[in-house]
Amino acid sequence: MNRQVEFSGARVLVIGDAMLDHYISGEAGRISPEAPVPVVHTEKSWSVPGGAANVSRCLSRLGCASALMAMPGEDAAGSELLTRLRAEGVENRTVLVRGRSTIRKTRIMARNQQLLRLDEERVAPPDAETASRLLRVLETTLPTYSALIISDYSKGIFLDDGLGRNLCVEAIKQARSLKIPVLVDPKRDDWSIYSGAACITPNMNEFARAAQKALNNSASADKLRADGRLRSDAAALLCQKYDIGRILLTRGSAGMSLYDFPAQPLRIRSASREVADVSGAGDTVIATLAACVAKGMSWEVGARIANSAAGVAVGKLGTSPVSLDELNNALRNDGESPKLYSLPQLREKITEWRRRNERIVFTNGCFDLLHPGHITLLRQCATFGDRLIVGLNSDNSVRRLKGPKRPIQNQESRAMLLGAIRDVDAIVIFDEDTPENLIHDIRPDCLVKGSDYRVEDIVGADFVQSYGGKVHLVDLVEGCSTTNLAARL
Repeated sequence: MNRQVEFSGARVLVIGDAMLDHYISGEAGRISPEAPVPVVHTEKSWSVPGGAANVSRCLSRLGCASALMAMPGEDAAGSELLTRLRAEGVENRTVLVRGRSTIRKTRIMARNQQLLRLDEERVAPPDAETASRLLRVLETTLPTYSALIISDYSKGIFLDDGLGRNLCVEAIKQARSLKIPVLVDPKRDDWSIYSGAACITPNMNEFARAAQKALNNSASADKLRADGRLRSDAAALLCQKYDIGRILLTRGSAGMSLYDFPAQPLRIRSASREVADVSGAGDTVIATLAACVAKGMSWEVGARIANSAAGVAVGKLGTSPVSLDELNNALRNDGESPKLYSLPQLREKITEWRRRNERIVFTNGCFDLLHPGHITLLRQCATFGDRLIVGLNSDNSVRRLKGPKRPIQNQESRAMLLGAIRDVDAIVIFDEDTPENLIHDIRPDCLVKGSDYRVEDIVGADFVQSYGGKVHLVDLVEGCSTTNLAARL
């Protein structure tokens, strides 16, 4: 799929369990003498909206108007959560509850790996007064939105209150009467509470548990993963039993499957290129799908776009939403050159890599007719660090350097071929005669060129060495050059 999207005018209301995700990051270089546990020397900490609040944040980053209905506690964590949501442009429809603690999840991390998670939560249904306040907010807010997300983390907001009222059931009922599509991210095994939803977006384990609960089906998640016919039959029965419009099943590295009967199941291949952290990927999927539906797109198109967004999300560390620029870049490159970045997009990717303490290597060239010499160069470059960025001369730059008959292949074709090389992690096109400005922007840990150069003649070498970076020369394959290859042709 090669299209660009924008979500201006789309309005999505999110109702669910909001929480605050807190991160503590540092170095773990030794084991405690008091117990066999690592000692983490704290370097930094930060907090971001989590749970249903993260769904709202995902919508806002996509340029979609969003509002959040939740019931955080009237405490410091709740105040911080609302402050961060305001900064994201999320409309506040929360009901603060005195005496209730805001759910807070603290992740202790070292070298970008989670060592421990501390959950501060108390699962309890809303009391009658809180439930009444939530229902009043729902009645006045829902008619002004074009899609509704139920973000159920089983933390209490969708439990029955003392009078037997259920916010999820009432929200779906009101939405259906207003012809507003409802999308559900489920956490419970019994889907009867979601009856009447337009779409449910379970992962494989959630899908398997729901099938076992509703259909007396003993099929495990592993069996459902392996048997497409069994998955389809289970999806059809779940949709029929619970009056659900369709199911978008997220299957991790296997991609997604859209069951929208009576049409045949739609299999969508995974769009992920690298996996750093799957936290929040489900939030990204349902937010993107809801934004697409609110904008008037079909469920199939929305599912494909959500799949592309998920591919971006899992490449980020921690609970990190996908921006509209990142999504459009992924849509533009899916199936063509997924490693091609604009400079602003590359800056964001480099930030992610540096947060994981990964070393950045840079080289550049025209790479007009890809030959064994290029492959050898790039393989050697990759040995000097963790991520290899290739600066690619634009078509105009090549013409100025090589003459009017070059390049033989345009920049898009050259980028596509480079992107197929396993050792290359990112490609960025520059239009100047040299990559000097690009090198100043990227600040690589290592700059690499062929042995036909001298270090003192390499553009950007002095700059890289000025902050402690390394400059390396690598051996070239004798007789391999684009000029010679073009002459032979």
